[in-house]
Amino acid sequence: MSDTHERVEIIGQDSPEHRFSSRSIRSFVLRQGRMSGAQQRFMDDMLPKIGVAYQPTPLDLDAVFGRHAPKILEIGFGMGETTAKIAAAAPERDFLGIEVHTPGVGALCKLVSEHALHNVRIMQHDAVEVLRDMIPDGSLAGVHVFFPDPWRKARHHKRRIIQPDFVALVASKLAPGGYLHCATDWEHYAHWMLDVLAAEPALENTADGFAPRPDYRPLTKFENRGLKLGHGVWDLVFRRRG
Repeated sequence: MSDTHERVEIIGQDSPEHRFSSRSIRSFVLRQGRMSGAQQRFMDDMLPKIGVAYQPTPLDLDAVFGRHAPKILEIGFGMGETTAKIAAAAPERDFLGIEVHTPGVGALCKLVSEHALHNVRIMQHDAVEVLRDMIPDGSLAGVHVFFPDPWRKARHHKRRIIQPDFVALVASKLAPGGYLHCATDWEHYAHWMLDVLAAEPALENTADGFAPRPDYRPLTKFENRGLKLGHGVWDLVFRRRG
């Protein structure tokens, strides 16, 4: 790893008051979540090494990873299984994962350690603030938003992360030809996503409507179980114009 990595602020513990200080509408609810002993141990060991602290200044992504390589941002990585599998299969790319829930952060720390993944970094913060304040314009090769909370009740739709302003923000961070890949197993949200993404002038659809699942996105156990029961899953892959 390059010595420029030393200029990047690495975190161990970061208070919720600092992480979640904005008064804006959140696309997530902070849940207590139970940490296993293993998750806690790996988090304590790994987060000081691969965690990146929120700061309201642009981030040098090459310094964070210690090399120049395509950068993929994943928003809401859950328990990290998909993140770890994608990163392991693409060692030539770097992956910055964002997740607010502590058990998920601990779980991904465990996977990173067990699989010796050198191309994963983690942020525990609101993704909108990270995008807005830390990710330089045109710096990302891709953004993944897999199975975000669909906020099924109509009065909660304003909490859905896929909104016009958010998509415009993501588009500004993509390099020309960079992609935004969303996936959901909630049909109403799938059509909502399609409408919002199609309305963003900086993006173009790579498919005629919904896209076939790209090979790099592995099926989760939950998704496999749902497919066997006849439940649908919808992928959308849009590309930055120019």
